[in-house]
Amino acid sequence: MNEYMALTSNADDLPSLYVNTTQPLHSLLSTASYRIRAVTQLLENLAMRGDITSDAVILSDFALLCCVPLRDGCDVLDVIARRMDAE
Repeated sequence: MNEYMALTSNADDLPSLYVNTTQPLHSLLSTASYRIRAVTQLLENLAMRGDITSDAVILSDFALLCCVPLRDGCDVLDVIARRMDAE
C-alpha cells in the first residue's frame, strides 16, 4: 500500500486530497468516524423535521453534500481494513 492514497471524492482526475495510510489506526478510525457521524447527525436532524418540500436540484445538491464525507469515511475504513489484514 502506498503511503498516501487519493480520496475517491476528489473532484477531478488530478487528486489533491489524500489519506496518510501510515497514521496510527486509532487516528484513522477517528477520522472516518467523524465524517460518517457528521452526515448521520445531519440526516437524523432532517428526518425529525416536519413536511419538507424540495425540487430535484436541491435534492441532488443535498445528496452530493452527504456523499462526499461518507465516501471519505469509507475510503479511510478501507485503509484500516487493509492495514489490519496485513498484520
